Amino acid sequence: MRLLAALNVVVFLSFLATVLLIAGEARSEAPACTGSDMLAELAREDPATAEKIEREAAATPNGKGLLWKLEREGRAPSFLFGTMHMTDPRVTSLPPAAKAAYEASATVVIETTDVLDQAAMMAALMKKPELTMFTGDTTLTSLLSPEDIKVVDAGLAARGIPLAAVAKMKPWMLSAMVALPPCEMARKSEGAPVLDVKLAEEAEASGKTLAGLETAEEQLQAMASLPMDFHIKGLVETLKLGDRMDDVVETMIALYRRGDTGMFWPLFRAVLPSGSEDQAGYAAFEETIVTSRNRTMAEKAEPLLAEGNAFVAVGALHLPGPEGLVELFRKAGYRATAVE
Repeated sequence: MRLLAALNVVVFLSFLATVLLIAGEARSEAPACTGSDMLAELAREDPATAEKIEREAAATPNGKGLLWKLEREGRAPSFLFGTMHMTDPRVTSLPPAAKAAYEASATVVIETTDVLDQAAMMAALMKKPELTMFTGDTTLTSLLSPEDIKVVDAGLAARGIPLAAVAKMKPWMLSAMVALPPCEMARKSEGAPVLDVKLAEEAEASGKTLAGLETAEEQLQAMASLPMDFHIKGLVETLKLGDRMDDVVETMIALYRRGDTGMFWPLFRAVLPSGSEDQAGYAAFEETIVTSRNRTMAEKAEPLLAEGNAFVAVGALHLPGPEGLVELFRKAGYRATAVE
């Protein structure tokens, strides 16, 4: 079950740019970041398991590298870059090769340009309140068991959030508020941009063409289409895991900076095991949040890549795997080469 908690963090940091931006929590001060790299801990305490994870990650297609050069005869090369939807300065500074590719590009592509105007995005989403809030008589507590109500109430209270104040909020919105470290949420509430927004704003300022592959509504609809029970379990397990979630985030940052996108899932499956009863939920998650959106992104990116000299920046976990964007672009006729 604990893997469901890690899944919440993975969703917001590497798959969905929108939810993190609209579920911010106001804070009066920025606390220090905590958290430990779980892979480093595992290498010290259980080197055999760490080596097994390394082998599994190495077998993941395109599981190493954040920046990929996309080439096709008759077209100027473009680049695909994996981001994390974070404000952490270790993430928002592009590596040298990515920075050079970004600066030389004529077109910058991100998941959704809706994130550049949060007021307009919120106004649009208000027309679809069912994507973020329960309607009618349904509340979060009406869907929780008595035991889970206690867990959620205590977990939210520890974060200064009264359960009654958020009882109408959909669980994926609450998960975004509680899954990320206080330091990350504080930077966001103070106006620090996540990497994707920073890239988009700089692109506009420098006169580059800016394009998006999805809308905020489409991203939230993907979340809303997953079984409610899956979201409820994820929220409860996130709150149960407590400060260990900070370790999940720190581990993701460490792997991200190494470009080890193929190691996220093998590691989390090893250190945060889940029960067999969650497999149907994971299958739905993978198809809805990852595979289906990868296909849509690849299709919508094709006309932009056809023009050449594009810099496509999407969540890093959209890149690896047999149905990842790197492989999908190869199937579309591009030569994809890892740069860094």
